[in-house]
Amino acid sequence: MFFKKFAISLIGTTSILVVGLSVLSPDQFSKLGDIENVFKDPEPVNSLSGRIGSDGPILVVKIDDTPPAHPQAGLEDADVVYIEQVEGGLTRLAAVFSSTIPTVIGPIRSARISDIEILEQFGRVAFAYSGAQKKLLPVISEANLENLGAQRQSREIYSNDPLRSAPTAMMLQAQTLMQKVKEQELPVAISKSVGWNFAESFDTGTAIASAKVSWPANSYDAVWSNAEKRWLLSHKGVPNIAASGVHLGASTFVIQIVSITPSEYGDKFGGVTPFTATVGSGSGYILRDGKYISALWDRPTPESGTTWKTTSGVAIPFAPGQIWIALTDNEPVFTPIPSKIPADAPSAAAK
Repeated sequence: MFFKKFAISLIGTTSILVVGLSVLSPDQFSKLGDIENVFKDPEPVNSLSGRIGSDGPILVVKIDDTPPAHPQAGLEDADVVYIEQVEGGLTRLAAVFSSTIPTVIGPIRSARISDIEILEQFGRVAFAYSGAQKKLLPVISEANLENLGAQRQSREIYSNDPLRSAPTAMMLQAQTLMQKVKEQELPVAISKSVGWNFAESFDTGTAIASAKVSWPANSYDAVWSNAEKRWLLSHKGVPNIAASGVHLGASTFVIQIVSITPSEYGDKFGGVTPFTATVGSGSGYILRDGKYISALWDRPTPESGTTWKTTSGVAIPFAPGQIWIALTDNEPVFTPIPSKIPADAPSAAAK
């Protein structure tokens, strides 16, 4: 008798459920999904890049940017990449990682005096590089950086790639290094906001097809890809393809106009090291969503982050995703979107 009553009750409940579901339209099913999503925990977002990924210890790596150093390894996983001028008008990269630490990064090259000021806004980062001018080494040691240069680490962490030639052969085993940071409980900062914020869209801006940024002996082109929703990069006119085969690019490409002056340091060949001033204020451009926005940047102290506003004082959000910041004292060249050419009107003879 009990099982008979239970079966009748179950059939009745199922019938009510079927009737209820039958009156729901597909749109209402979609709404039910939306309601379910409200109760899901949001995915963690990295504070530096706005991309999906948690905040973690910050690793900054100095990477060679000469043609023989390409293709570079690991750059596609960086949250922020700085392009800075070095001796002879060449450029070098300072790549900032926190949401993802790739296995291998490189080729690794030496540090410069500009790095100390650029990186101070991030806190005490793990700093990976391959040597520096003798006069600069004690300055790096005294800076607010966890000094993890190649001169202090084993060959298990800094190793040479047999398929590359010196001086562009040294590669960083990044996960091995960061495991050491964890095991030794080194005081490395966790990523946090450093001035800019994020939004999926921003209405202000002028549509362009591409932008060219230049230094005395190098240039970068950023070409907007509507399909990928990011700026695809070329280095000295050659597509910038990573060792993994990924075309490097930025969701937000920042052109920061800065003062670049000679410093008291130099390389072993007698070249004077330039100093790039990133504390203070100035102008620049934020490139996102296929547009450029004329902007003003402000960083009052080395410890404070860098904020970006329109010339009328409105904060400019970055697009979530990888950020490249070109530090230059040259104005960029923007290529407008080609206008559509109207079809030729029929001639009188064709009428």
